[in-house]
Amino acid sequence: MVQRNTSDLIESYIKKILENNEMIELRRIELADLFNCVPSQINYVINTRFTIQRGYLVESKRGGGGYIRIAKVQISDKKHMLEQINLLFDESISEKNAFAIIQKLYEDQIITKKEGNLMLSAIAKNTLSGSESEDNIRARILRAFLERLSYEDGK
Repeated sequence: MVQRNTSDLIESYIKKILENNEMIELRRIELADLFNCVPSQINYVINTRFTIQRGYLVESKRGGGGYIRIAKVQISDKKHMLEQINLLFDESISEKNAFAIIQKLYEDQIITKKEGNLMLSAIAKNTLSGSESEDNIRARILRAFLERLSYEDGK
C-alpha cells in the first residue's frame, strides 16, 4: 500500500472537488481543521501544486473573511494554449517549472507519454549539468518543443 502524506491528501481532496467544478472557493482555516494541520501547510499545497504551469489560476484573500479561489484554466485552441504556455517563462526556466509544463501538456493530451518522457529527459538536470546557463538552455529546448508542437498539425 502506498503511504500518502498530508500534502498529497490535501491536493487529492481539492482536485476531487475540481473534477465537477471549473472554479471552487475554499477557506484555508476550514481545510486546516479538516486535515488537522496548520494553515501554512494549506498555503504550501496551493503554492506548489496549483500553479499556472499546472493549469490552475489561484486567487487568495487573507484575513477573517479570507478565501482561496482556485479555477481550472481552460484553453480550447491547442495553438493558443501553447502560445500562452510560452509566455510563462522568459530566457530561463527551472527544471521543476519545466517539468510541470510538460506534465500539463500530457494531461491535456497535447503530447503523448512517450513524447513527454523524451522532453523530460532532454531538459533534465543531469542532461544539462556542467553548463553555466543550464536554465537558459532548458528554456530554449522547451521553447523549441512548444514551437514545433504548435506548427505540427496547424490546430
